[in-house]
Amino acid sequence: MSLLSSPNSSASIASTASPSIEPTKSKRKEPWLIVGLGNPGNKFAATRHNVGFEMVDTIAEAEGISMSSVSFKALLEKVGAIVSYYKIPLKQVLVIFDDLDLPFAKLRLLPKGGHGGHNGMKSVINHFKGNVGFPRLKIGIGRPPGKMDPAAFVLRSFTKQEREELNFALQRGLEAVQILLLEGFDKSATFVNSAKKIEQIG
Repeated sequence: MSLLSSPNSSASIASTASPSIEPTKSKRKEPWLIVGLGNPGNKFAATRHNVGFEMVDTIAEAEGISMSSVSFKALLEKVGAIVSYYKIPLKQVLVIFDDLDLPFAKLRLLPKGGHGGHNGMKSVINHFKGNVGFPRLKIGIGRPPGKMDPAAFVLRSFTKQEREELNFALQRGLEAVQILLLEGFDKSATFVNSAKKIEQIG
């Protein structure tokens, strides 16, 4: 497994190509590309808009891979080129990003769909020549309070309680990705989309 990232990019990318690596092996021995969307730079670190980055970091940590040791770097606009170069079918490109329309820390795994107003997803779809037939893992960040500008809201950091809930969601997301690669989309979607809230489990 190799991780792709860049301090000047708008995507953190994990590529899984070997079935011999636990826990993200694939029975079908076909490569997967995992893309986390967000904004680069310290200004945007640990904000709602960068939960896609955090999910990729969680995967990297679980695999024992240091993001600072990554040798292959990619910008968001290079995602299409990576897919083409490695001959990765779009059905095996998982894009992870924040979603304003989902309750905070709720996950949803879908097989395809539009951009939903997310600029990063607009760019990904554009680089896939308009093709929307790729899976995506949405991480809910909730709606802004009152009349707050959504653009400002997505750049807010988290409260202590929100951080705890998000960390739980990231672990669920990690499990979902492992199931996706090991057992397929349907089982992963069932795991994710039927998940209970943290307060119900605790």
